[in-house]
Amino acid sequence: MRLKTTLEQWLTLRSIEQAGSIQAAATVLNKSHTTLIYAIKKLEEQLGVALVEIQGRRTVLTENARVLLRRAAPLLDQARELEVVSAQLSSGVESEITISIDHLCDPAWLYEPMAEYLAQNSTTSIQVIETSLSKTTEAVTSEQTDVAIINLPVTNFPAEAFGLTSMVPVVSVHHPLADKTYLTMADLATSCQIVVRDLGGTGTQQNQDVGWLKSHQRITVDNFDHALRAVASGVGFCRLPSHIVEACSDDSLKVLQIEHAEMYQVPLHLTLPKGAATGPAARCFYDFLLEAARKRS
Repeated sequence: MRLKTTLEQWLTLRSIEQAGSIQAAATVLNKSHTTLIYAIKKLEEQLGVALVEIQGRRTVLTENARVLLRRAAPLLDQARELEVVSAQLSSGVESEITISIDHLCDPAWLYEPMAEYLAQNSTTSIQVIETSLSKTTEAVTSEQTDVAIINLPVTNFPAEAFGLTSMVPVVSVHHPLADKTYLTMADLATSCQIVVRDLGGTGTQQNQDVGWLKSHQRITVDNFDHALRAVASGVGFCRLPSHIVEACSDDSLKVLQIEHAEMYQVPLHLTLPKGAATGPAARCFYDFLLEAARKRS
C-alpha cells in the first residue's frame, strides 16, 4: 500500500501546533509563511480534511487536525527514535549488552544505577546473568558478558573495587539452634547445613567449594532464594548475604552467634571481560556502576 502522506508533512503540522500559528512555525522552521501554507493545503487535498482555520488574525489548526496529530505523534516519535538508533549503531553503540552479577552482590547495587543509565539511554537493552563461584570466573574468561560484577579479581583481568558483602549464619527462629545463645563449630556439625551449588564447572573451570562444609548432613540448592526458603522452613542453617537477611522484616530468622565464625566478608569487583573490545554502551554502564560504588563508600 502506497501512503498518500509523508512524515515530513506531519512534522510540519506538529510544528504549527507547537508554535501556535503558521507564522510562528515558519520562524521556527526557518521557512517562508507561503511554503507552509502550500504544504498544509497539499496535505488537506491528500486527506480530504480541513486542517487549518482562521481565528481572528491567526491561522490555527482545526479540531480534526488535532485529532489526527494525536494519532500521528507516536509514529513521529518512533521515526525520530529510529534515526537515533541508526546513528548509535553507525557509531558502534550496542543495541544490547550483557551484565553478569555474582550471586553474593546486593541486586540493588546493579538495578539502582541501571535505572539512571536507562533514563539516559533508551535504545540499548540489557541482559542480566546471575553467576556463582566458578561460573563467575567462566563468564569473565570466556567473555560471555560485557560487564561483570565478580568476587575476587580474575587472573589477567583488571578489576575495580565495588563493595563488600557480609555473610552471616542464620536459622529459622523455630530451629533448635535458635535456642542457643552461643555456639561452636561442633554444634553445627550435627545440624543440617544448606549450601548453594556451584553453577559453573562445565568448561575448563573446576567446581568450587567455599567456607566451612563439615556438617554431617547437607542440603544443596541452586541459589540463595531457595536457601532462604529452606532456612525459613526450618530445614537447617545457612550462611546468607546480610542484605538478604535484612530484607526479611518478619523476624522469621535468627542470626547465630558462633565462636570465631560470626561473620566473614566477600569483596566484590567490577571488570570488563572484553577489554579493549568493550563497546561504548557497556563502558558507559560500567561508569554508572563504578560511580554508584564510590558514592556508597
